[in-house]
Amino acid sequence: MSSAYDFGFDSIDGQPLPLTTFEDKVVLVVNTASKCGLTPQYNGLEQLYSQYKDQGLVVLGVPCNQFMGQEPGTEAEIQTFCSTTFGIDFPMTAKVDVKDAGAHPFYKWAAAELGEPAVPVWNFHKILIGKHGEALQAFGPRTEPNDAGLVAAIEGAL
Repeated sequence: MSSAYDFGFDSIDGQPLPLTTFEDKVVLVVNTASKCGLTPQYNGLEQLYSQYKDQGLVVLGVPCNQFMGQEPGTEAEIQTFCSTTFGIDFPMTAKVDVKDAGAHPFYKWAAAELGEPAVPVWNFHKILIGKHGEALQAFGPRTEPNDAGLVAAIEGAL
């Protein structure tokens, strides 16, 4: 498998969500959680999405419960929380594992492409995918959505 377009998720409402849906767009894939100290990053992610979506950025939220059980809800509960608390408009996937043996195949591919920096160590880890499905760069959980380096990488990829 040579690009992110070789993978797909289920959307948070249970529909297939192949990454080819985002072909020719820059995608920031972020594993998320509703009960984490970093959960306020949803605000910044939504701002990033609003600011750059017309230029071709997609933020893709990937709920994950692997870090201290901080995403315990169902997909419906997660979706309600995100929309009512943060006004999230960007696409979200169904809950998946993002590390270890059971990691979603996209995350295994990203780790193979980018090495250890692409392996999530906590919620709100970010992987930037280019317009041609290439893995560009990974950003740790504490990298805020408005971080100058992250914004520069997004703008460069757009």
